[in-house]
Amino acid sequence: MSKLIGERALTGHKALIREEALRQGFLHCGFARAEPPEEIRGFYSSYLEKNRQLSLSYLQSNFEKRMDPSLVLPGVKSIISLTLGYSAQPPVPEKDSFVIAKYARGADYHEIMKKKMDRFISWLKAEFGRARIKRFVDSGAIPEKFWAMRSGAGWQGKNTLIIHKEAGSFFFIGILLTDLELEADSPATDHCGHCTECIKACPTGALNTPYQLDMSRCISYHTIENKNAIPEDIIRHLGNRIYGCDLCQDVCPYNRAPKPTIIPEFLPSPDLMNMGKTEWLNLSEKQFDRLFGHSPVKRIGYDRLMRNINAASG
Repeated sequence: MSKLIGERALTGHKALIREEALRQGFLHCGFARAEPPEEIRGFYSSYLEKNRQLSLSYLQSNFEKRMDPSLVLPGVKSIISLTLGYSAQPPVPEKDSFVIAKYARGADYHEIMKKKMDRFISWLKAEFGRARIKRFVDSGAIPEKFWAMRSGAGWQGKNTLIIHKEAGSFFFIGILLTDLELEADSPATDHCGHCTECIKACPTGALNTPYQLDMSRCISYHTIENKNAIPEDIIRHLGNRIYGCDLCQDVCPYNRAPKPTIIPEFLPSPDLMNMGKTEWLNLSEKQFDRLFGHSPVKRIGYDRLMRNINAASG
């Protein structure tokens, strides 16, 4: 295998890199040129000016870096997107219980994804020499969904999530910036067509404008990011949901037959599978730490989870 990085695009090596990514368990591996994403600048600027990010202050920081990957990694030439499936099987029982989003039912994806990406980076450096590479998993000034779309991992659906025609949308996204010059893939094209299932399924109207999320109406925002009291008009539509909401994904035609995850850490624990409403309502802080110590749920803490449980219980 070549250990040299030439100025020409590594066209012949793209298939090799993708093959290794899939061998290591990633769902998809795509490539894009590291050019400023000017087509989203106007929308992003307007989004911030209208304060649609609400309490997500990190979206305001490092705006120019988000618009120019060379400010994040000088000399960057290519961006590699990696996705990792998390659709959990078997499903957590929802009858006489409360519901947390599928992505949060197992181990914290940040740590799992980072470990897998670090292993992949080690392979890239061993294969291609002194490559410079930076990884991002919900971190740093990287518009991850844009680069996933640009590199062919999927299109942004009317529910604002990235959807792949064969793999659906139950996956995590990781982004690599590198000075390796790799041939770009074609961006994914939109296959939502006339379908409005996600819009109809959203009980709060957060998706009434297709392809845009009204965060102030989103159950996921209010059960995860909102640190204040949940508004009454959102509580009315919680159902049994206490952390996140998968409704707009569950009804998507491209998620009709989701592949079970091959990552055992993403599977729900037996203890979580056995939780009923009585157990949730009587959850102690010690039990919270045991159940969610290595889960995305830990980031909202015990008090906010109990706030959500009490709100959903009526």
